[in-house]
Amino acid sequence: MNSLLPRAGGKTERVTPSNLGRDTSQQFGPVEWGMTTAVAITWGASFLFIAIAIDHVATGVVPIARLGFGALALACFPAARKRIDRKDMPRVAMLGLVAMTIPFYLYPLAEQTVSSSVTGMINGSIPITTVVAAAILTRNMPSARRITAVLIGFVGIALISFGSVGDDKGATLHGVLFLLAATCCYAFTSIMSREMQVKYGTLPVLLWQELFALLFSLPLGIPAFFDSTFSWAAFFALAVLGAFGTGFAYVMYGMLMVRAGAVRGVIGVFFTPVVATILGLLFRDEKVTALAVLGMSIVLIGAWLTSRPDKVISSH
Repeated sequence: MNSLLPRAGGKTERVTPSNLGRDTSQQFGPVEWGMTTAVAITWGASFLFIAIAIDHVATGVVPIARLGFGALALACFPAARKRIDRKDMPRVAMLGLVAMTIPFYLYPLAEQTVSSSVTGMINGSIPITTVVAAAILTRNMPSARRITAVLIGFVGIALISFGSVGDDKGATLHGVLFLLAATCCYAFTSIMSREMQVKYGTLPVLLWQELFALLFSLPLGIPAFFDSTFSWAAFFALAVLGAFGTGFAYVMYGMLMVRAGAVRGVIGVFFTPVVATILGLLFRDEKVTALAVLGMSIVLIGAWLTSRPDKVISSH
């Protein structure tokens, strides 16, 4: 089976290390923006659901629950049960570990000392780190506009972080570091998973990644159940987090990776801070500093710059 990327005029292009992180030639139009909006709302709400869950359950329960519910949601699609070649299984397993097992544990661990709104704000750094990851993995220097977007985004994330760390500001330093580590995991694997998703389709790769991640999460997750108390609020929060946040939203996210490219595909992450902040203020009575709001606004400027496709220069 060939790994092909869509290009203009219905043509395709084979996936290679040089084009793995590059934009496709497809227009980022209403369909892509609609999918981006759905991803932003779903993932923006996920930080609220994590906060609700860890009020009742230990940290290790969260990744197991969200992966379990997510895998069940994906398994409902016949296309997700497609076979993957044995030679590609180690790579899919590695993606499951880095893209899901590690960050899915780091987020609830961080939210023990970081508010859900600040968590969502820092999560907005994923498109920034994705540009850097694409440059490192493909050994291609980003365009001047993309470099500008990275610098603008970095300034915004720095303002969010510095404005939130401290007493009664919503975050601790070690919590912020946990979140930045998680965003780096997402950034690199969003590039590395693209070839597998183009080769086999989004659904099978995601389902196998989640199954491997669930397996890797068991050593910490099983003991955590004995340190937790059952709560319907936590159960429903984890069910929605898993089925939608780790299930259906990942499907749309993976489709965006293929349709629009690894960098433009994560634009929705830029807007998750807005959703997370609104929900945190409404349902958790969280405090947000003016400096953090300024930083979030600057990050949104980077989102607009990133949404514009780079020109692809043909080589003859």
